Amino acid sequence: MSSTHSLPVHARRLRALLVRSVPVLEARGIIVVFIAAVVGAFSGAAVTAMSALVQGMHWLLFDVPAGGRLSAMFSLGNPLQAMTPAIGGLLLGLSIIWLRKRKFRTPVDPIEANALYGGRMSLTDTFIIAGQTILSSGFGASVGLEAGYTQVGGGFGSRLARFFRMRRNDVRILVGAGAAGAIAAAFDAPLTGAFYGFELIIGIYSIANVAPVMTAAICATLVTNWLGGAPFPLELGAVPTLTASQYLPFLALGLIAGGIAIAIMYMVATVERGLTRLSIDASLRPFLGGCAVGLLGLITPQVLSSGHGALHREFAMNYGLTVIASVFLLKIAASVISLGSGFRGGLFFASLLLGALLGKIFAALMLLIAPASGIDPAIAAVVGMTSMAVGIIGGPLTMTFLALESTGDLTLTGVVLAAAIMTSILVRETFGYSFSTWRFHLRGETIRSAQDVGWMRSLTVGVMMRKETRTISAATTIAEFREKVPLGSAQRVIVVDGDGRYVGMVIVSDAYGDVPDSASTVLTLARSANSVLVPSMNVQSAAETFQRAGAEELAVVDDFESRMVVGLLTEGHMLRRYTEELDKARRDLSGES
Repeated sequence: MSSTHSLPVHARRLRALLVRSVPVLEARGIIVVFIAAVVGAFSGAAVTAMSALVQGMHWLLFDVPAGGRLSAMFSLGNPLQAMTPAIGGLLLGLSIIWLRKRKFRTPVDPIEANALYGGRMSLTDTFIIAGQTILSSGFGASVGLEAGYTQVGGGFGSRLARFFRMRRNDVRILVGAGAAGAIAAAFDAPLTGAFYGFELIIGIYSIANVAPVMTAAICATLVTNWLGGAPFPLELGAVPTLTASQYLPFLALGLIAGGIAIAIMYMVATVERGLTRLSIDASLRPFLGGCAVGLLGLITPQVLSSGHGALHREFAMNYGLTVIASVFLLKIAASVISLGSGFRGGLFFASLLLGALLGKIFAALMLLIAPASGIDPAIAAVVGMTSMAVGIIGGPLTMTFLALESTGDLTLTGVVLAAAIMTSILVRETFGYSFSTWRFHLRGETIRSAQDVGWMRSLTVGVMMRKETRTISAATTIAEFREKVPLGSAQRVIVVDGDGRYVGMVIVSDAYGDVPDSASTVLTLARSANSVLVPSMNVQSAAETFQRAGAEELAVVDDFESRMVVGLLTEGHMLRRYTEELDKARRDLSGES
């Protein structure tokens, strides 16, 4: 944590009181755990409130009975209800117009915040994403609330951490703790929530983050149960016993799920690009998407909203292959259209439903192709459910623990983990992104996980360069150069033209070696004429420039057009600064002081 004097007055007084009362609270790690408990409790309460609000909207808009689920209905009570997603899209479009007029930037979610901004999240972004997610899911769009849950939990964790002026890594941990609490509360699964925080939000599991993240997940679960129970509990019960001969088919199911997950992510991007090419304004896209989703909802309401009711129906009832395959294709279409047209939400629960449907399709086909294999549909549904979620969301351990906490079966958990690893390898090697990071890629970002790379981006050439430089005119002869720059007075001199623009760099020792003609200008000795740095370059870009130039030092210019010299950077100094920051990041992750 930062020094006590950097805290606000009221926060400083509170901290001083706590430390005087209980001396052990001076330990930073324990303070982080206590704050994580508060963040987790808040996440649990927020998840309960958001879920109740959406359920109320479903009751009001779709006549869903108390305790029922929209996607568990066999049909819409009134065909006019199929227009509800379009109305939601119209309202969402109006919110987009309002945000555009207010010139709000693109909201930052927990993954992006932890990867690029040291965990810094805006409460304004949090309210925008949460509100749009509630609107989207409440009006029946085929999206889940998990994006809103994690945004609220992570946003509160970030705000509380920055209120107490905590260190960069502590802020990132508390963002992960908030998101972990949200997922744990949503599914009544603390281990699932904790590993969601480790794998997807913080990007790493370490000694420093295990206690606060687990604390947040447990506190969130306790608060949610106290308030009436988790909104999406997955109590799947016992499943039949596995045999060794079934392991290989389930590994194949993991690969199939990975391939379909990649296809779904591509389809979302294709819908977005198609609407862009048609020059349809972003504010109109959700309305059009809502019309399409409503028509699909007329066929079966199982494609609407997150799909929690539909998932439980699939485990409770035995449908024929044709029905399951139809729902599978319709749910993919509804989810792709919803997200591609601009509805706000996530694919977490949709991926679980799609995976369960895929597993049942796989079991039915195996029964036709190889009846002796004995693939049980319930087991295949669990394996498919977790594998599809790994392919789209990421986090093989997260989904493995979800299977464990849902079934309590350790043997099945081993098969789930193996299939999840196969899915993860396939997606990573052939595609390289989860759904969240793929969306960042489409926006031009290069991040592939929540691992912190923001510190590297903030380590710019402007921060590392030396501003004091020695320059000389390009018209200076070598003889004049020797008079003005005695050997030993400098190592290098930057050459500029009559307008002061960079044209090269002279190593002083070169001017005192064997030169063809001392009357020639220093331009004959100038190096790196076409290789320069600019202050905005980060350390990675600078290192690539040094490598291409094959130089040990490069001039820094204000921009590539004017080429006015503003400083100098040596490769050795850059590498030292990078090593220092890398070591600091390593110590933060391991919990060292």
